[in-house]
Amino acid sequence: MLTNGQIVGPALDRIEAGYVFPELGRDIGAAIRRRLSAGEYDDLDGPALCEVVTAHLQEVAADKHLRLLWVDEPQSLDPADEDDGEAAFRALLRAENQGIRRVEHLDGNVGLIDIRRIAYADDGGGAIGAAMQLVAHSSALILDLRECRGGAPEGAAMWCSYFFRDDQVHLNDIYERSTGATRQFWTIAHLPAPRYADRPVYVLTSAITFSGGEDVAYTLQAHGRAVVVGETTRGGAHPTARYPVSEHILVTVPTARTINTVTGTNWEGVGVLPDVPVPADEALETALKAALGHPGA
Repeated sequence: MLTNGQIVGPALDRIEAGYVFPELGRDIGAAIRRRLSAGEYDDLDGPALCEVVTAHLQEVAADKHLRLLWVDEPQSLDPADEDDGEAAFRALLRAENQGIRRVEHLDGNVGLIDIRRIAYADDGGGAIGAAMQLVAHSSALILDLRECRGGAPEGAAMWCSYFFRDDQVHLNDIYERSTGATRQFWTIAHLPAPRYADRPVYVLTSAITFSGGEDVAYTLQAHGRAVVVGETTRGGAHPTARYPVSEHILVTVPTARTINTVTGTNWEGVGVLPDVPVPADEALETALKAALGHPGA
């Protein structure tokens, strides 16, 4: 059985080697190793260890993607099986209809898509297209991201692509520390459903909305293509890798950062600020009133 030091030490090695800001990664490692040497983690069990170490990590770097996570299902520790959690996330997406909870046609010919996770464009493109096909003839569209907890940058770009006329819109870039390369994300040329480029779009957010969900909200808002209604989101803009450090604990390491082409920055630490701030449970009603052109909405 691994000691807490044998868990925390390798987690810090991963952070120091891969965190998107190298100097800050070294600061994180030094701060947590001091606590480890002082015996602060000696008496903690697995879930409690994850909770306490995560809090200490985020004291040094206010990055909500930087975490130790407890998982109930045992994980392989064989480096040959390491895939940064992508296979597990793809399986979760398949079990959750590629993150699409429901599609509705509301009164007044307003479409509604409830998105809980942002799927990969390859696996999820068909489901995303099917949802967009069902709202293709609506007069306005509401994307409900209030319970969207994250997902894939490629999928966020696909969702956003539907709301522009062509493939000529440079949405954002992602800088990857490990390679020093910057990947550009543009609107996609060929989509499996009609584009929705000429009608109003409203995006609902909450304090739960995170990561990939924030990507869609921030990108559409920055490019002037949607009105964001609801609450300020959680504020996690760094694409993240996952590494097992024990059978039940993994460390999540932000290895890249998003750069929006309009703002030159991202939503890390500050969240997506709504255009129309209202409590999350009032966001749908508020957006629907605006979509129907009600005065004072």
